[in-house]
Amino acid sequence: MPTRVLIIDDDEKLNALLTEYLGRFDVRVTTAVHPEAGLRAVRSDPPDILILDVMLPGMDGFSVCRKIRESSRIPIIMLTARGDVTDRIVGLEMGADDYLPKPFEPRELVARIQAVLRRGKGEETEVSRYGTLELNWAARSARLAGEELELTGAEFELLALLVRNRGRVLSRERIMDETRGVDWGAFDRSIDVLVSRLRQKLRDDPRRPSLIRTVRGSGYSFIGGDNV
Repeated sequence: MPTRVLIIDDDEKLNALLTEYLGRFDVRVTTAVHPEAGLRAVRSDPPDILILDVMLPGMDGFSVCRKIRESSRIPIIMLTARGDVTDRIVGLEMGADDYLPKPFEPRELVARIQAVLRRGKGEETEVSRYGTLELNWAARSARLAGEELELTGAEFELLALLVRNRGRVLSRERIMDETRGVDWGAFDRSIDVLVSRLRQKLRDDPRRPSLIRTVRGSGYSFIGGDNV
């Protein structure tokens, strides 16, 4: 079956170009030039992946992303003409899975789509448990104390990397290298933002040890276990 992509972007020429180009890669594209029309399309016929522009009329892409994340975990790649590191950070905070600054080569967008969807499929089939944290590798989902965690693709990718290297300290550079599907750019603060967001969803509580430990000047380490 073809990959179903929804593009929400008010640049109709770009939409037409991407529709034609992505079609060469067995991708079926639907486009929307207004945010509300895009949101209706997500609700009525959820795509496999969403390409979302930041600069939109009436409602910016960040607000659209936040609304979608209230009820859906579909992968989201955000586009921006500004390429500002702040936009990258805000996009991650809103729940985006990847970020691509304009102008870009259409082939790069294809590579980003394939990378995000590949992360979503996963390669492992077993369920791993670390204290009250449970990871289902095939479904690429996580539960804490029996409750489903609403993780974005980027958040699950980071958590999976930390879990696979349990007890080891991973530097920001190592995290960037290992999570190639996530567009970190040249700024490692995006990683700090993602870790902070992941910790909130893991319900870090000052009354008990955190599942993710910060090693000052070195990076991060997953320390969850049987006694968590």
